[in-house]
Amino acid sequence: MTTKHRPVLDDTSRAIIEQLQIDGRKPYAAIGLAVGLSEAAVRQRIAKLIESGVMQVVAVTDPLTVGSYRMAMIGIKIDGDITAVADQLAHYKEVDYVLVTSGGFDVMAEVICNDDDHLLELIQRIREIPQVRSTESFIYLKLRKQLYNWGT
Repeated sequence: MTTKHRPVLDDTSRAIIEQLQIDGRKPYAAIGLAVGLSEAAVRQRIAKLIESGVMQVVAVTDPLTVGSYRMAMIGIKIDGDITAVADQLAHYKEVDYVLVTSGGFDVMAEVICNDDDHLLELIQRIREIPQVRSTESFIYLKLRKQLYNWGT
């Protein structure tokens, strides 16, 4: 059995991540002042954090305000290999993220579709996956809060 190596974050790396969670465009020099490192050292640390998959720096939009019309969370009950279905869903272009969960659903998938017809077509595709027993859709009407400052 192989175990996946989990990166260990020191206090300085955590502080850098927290600075970027506040402002993802913050200059390296300003981050350096806040955490006690040089600009070059911050640049190096950020590159290593990105390379290792610990973090990514991206622009986040509200799809409901930039043209995508329909967002939903789809709860999915599965018979059989949950991981295989989750992996398959992760390849769908409409799927923003996929979670393997406990409770009423085996998998939750957040989706972004152009309109109701597109959402219906996607739900039908998901239901055609042989291991999918049922789905339940939770349509987003308005995004009221979206944070990515989960901490370190």
